[in-house]
Amino acid sequence: GVVLVGAPAIVAGLGFKTGGIAAGSVAAKMMSAAAIANGGGVAAGSPVAVLQSIGAVGFSVPAKIGLGSLGATAGGLL
Repeated sequence: GVVLVGAPAIVAGLGFKTGGIAAGSVAAKMMSAAAIANGGGVAAGSPVAVLQSIGAVGFSVPAKIGLGSLGATAGGLL
């Protein structure tokens, strides 16, 4: 549960927001570096693209199920 709520909050805190990447944020610096390295664009599936997707819409249902299962397993081991 903590991961499902905390991770999107952390991603948003880095500057990956619902409306796009926040100017002057860590996300903006990451996007700039990725674009320079990729010849001007950010590649689909790159860490910057994935984080922006999470920032815009949150985790997909399969990701929520996977993370919830992982958290439950980890909690059961403790």
